[in-house]
Amino acid sequence: MTIGVWVLGDQLWAGQSALQSCGCSTVPPGGNRQPTPVIFIESLHHAQELPYHLQKLVLLWSAMRHFADELRQDGWDVTYKQGIDFKTPLLAWIEQHQIIELRVMTPTDRPFAKLIEQLDLPCKITLTPSNRFIWNDQDLISWANSRKRLVMEDFYREGRRRFNVLMEGDQPIAGRWNFDKENRKPPKGKLNLPEALWFQPDQMTQEVIDWVRASPEFKDSQDYWSIEPFQWGVTRQQALQVLEFFIQTRLSEFGPYQDAMVTGEQTMWHAMLSPYLNLGLLHPLEVLEAAEQAYYQNQTEWELNSVEGFVRQILGWREYMHCIYLHMGEDYPSSNYFNHTQPLPGFYFTGDTKMNCLHQVLTQVKETGYAHHIQRLMVLSNFGLIAGVSPQELQDWFHAAFVDGYDWVMQTNVIGMGQFADGGLMASKPYAASANYINNMSDYCKHCAYDRRDRTGENACPFNFFYWDFLDRHQDKLKKNHRMGQIMFNLARFSDEERQLIRDMQLDAAAQVLRRLQAVKRPG
Repeated sequence: MTIGVWVLGDQLWAGQSALQSCGCSTVPPGGNRQPTPVIFIESLHHAQELPYHLQKLVLLWSAMRHFADELRQDGWDVTYKQGIDFKTPLLAWIEQHQIIELRVMTPTDRPFAKLIEQLDLPCKITLTPSNRFIWNDQDLISWANSRKRLVMEDFYREGRRRFNVLMEGDQPIAGRWNFDKENRKPPKGKLNLPEALWFQPDQMTQEVIDWVRASPEFKDSQDYWSIEPFQWGVTRQQALQVLEFFIQTRLSEFGPYQDAMVTGEQTMWHAMLSPYLNLGLLHPLEVLEAAEQAYYQNQTEWELNSVEGFVRQILGWREYMHCIYLHMGEDYPSSNYFNHTQPLPGFYFTGDTKMNCLHQVLTQVKETGYAHHIQRLMVLSNFGLIAGVSPQELQDWFHAAFVDGYDWVMQTNVIGMGQFADGGLMASKPYAASANYINNMSDYCKHCAYDRRDRTGENACPFNFFYWDFLDRHQDKLKKNHRMGQIMFNLARFSDEERQLIRDMQLDAAAQVLRRLQAVKRPG
C-alpha cells in the first residue's frame, strides 16, 4: 500500500510538484523504505485526436522516455507504458503496486484535467499545485479578477515588480518599461545571422522515429509532416545547452530584428526555447535569471532593448497567455466574434500556394514543426483572419502543427490574439494586415508571383483584397474600435466599384480554396 506518481508528458523535470511531494522513496505503513512508484503513459488515442506533426510526437515521446530513464537512475521505481488509452495501463499499474493514492501535478491543459477528473480509479487522486510557471495559478486568477481590462502591459509591469526582474527598486532599470520601437526593425541590408544549435538523435530517439514512421496510425501524416531530419533536444541537459547557446550567441542581438522574416532563415535570433519550456525541461524563472545575469555581466557592451524584449516574451506574453487561459473559462474555445466559417485551406498542410510568404513559412513548419512568433501571427494567423477561416479549425491546425503547441497556449494565441474571435477581451484591435506589412518586415514579396502593390486585378496579392474585404464586411464592428479609426477612414474613400471588385475577388478566391480543399486529402 503506497503513494504513486503519474508524470504527464509536459511535466518533465524533477522539481515538479507531484514528484517533489513524495521524494524518490517512501515508507509504507509498517514497512521498510521503498522506491516511489512512478508511471509514464504514451496514449495512442490521445496522439490521434489531431493530425499532430510527426516531429512533435517524436519530441514528446523521446523526452518522456529520456526523463523516465533519468528518474530510474535516480532511484525511482519507474514504469513506462504505451497503450491505446490511459486508463488500462494505469489500472494495471495501480493494482500491481497496490497504490492507495495517485498524485498528479495539476495539468495546465483544461481537457486533460477533465480527463483525470473523470477517471474511475480504485484509489484516491490528488492533484498537486502546478509549479511550472513563474506566477502560481491562484495569483494569476486573483490578478485577473481584480481588473476591469486584462491589459498585457499592466500584467508585464506587475510581473517585473513582483519578481524583481530588471528593476531598480520599484522602477525599471534605465527608466523605461518598453523598448518595442527599437525592437521592430525590418530586415534591410545584409544581416549577420547566427547559427542555430541542433542535435543528432541518439539511439532512444531514433527508436521513436523508426516506430512512428512504421506505425500505421500515423501513415497519413507522413504525406504532410517531415519526420527527419529530427534535430530537437530531448533532455534537460540539451535544453540547458540551448539556453546557454542563446545567451552567449543570440541574446545581445535578439531585440532589433525579432519581428523580421528572411527567406531560408528559420530561426533568426530567436531563442528556440519554447518547446523545452512547454515540456517542462526548462523552468521560465531559470531562463529569466540566466538572461538577467548575462545582461548585468555585459551591460557595458549590450543594449538593454534586446534583453528587455526577451524578458517581455517570457514574463510578459507567455505568463499572460496562461493567465488569460485560466481566467476565460470553458466557453472561450468556441468564441467566433466575426462568425468566420471558411474551412482551413488545404495548403496549410501542403505548403502548395503561389503566395510566397505562406509557402515559405508553411514549408518551414512541415520540415521542423517551428516558426517564430511573427511568422505565426502576421502570416499564418493573419491570413486566416482576413480570409474568414474558422478560428476553431485554425486553432486545431496550430495545435497539431507546432512542436510547442498545447491547448493553453494555442487557445489564447489563436482564438484571442490572432483571430480576435473573443471580440477584444485580449487584444485591443485585430492583428489584420495587408501585403504592406509583410513586405516591410520580410523579403518574401520580392520573390512572389503576386504584386504586393495591387488590391485588384489578376496579379493582386490575396493579402490585399482579403484584407480590404475583411474591413468592408465587418465595418459595423470595426468602426467601434478606436484603434481602427484611420484605416476605416481610408476604406470609406474607396469607390463603390472598387469595393465590389474586391468583394468579387475575395469570393472567387474563397471558391478556389474550396476546390483545392476537395483535391487535398488532409491527415486525420
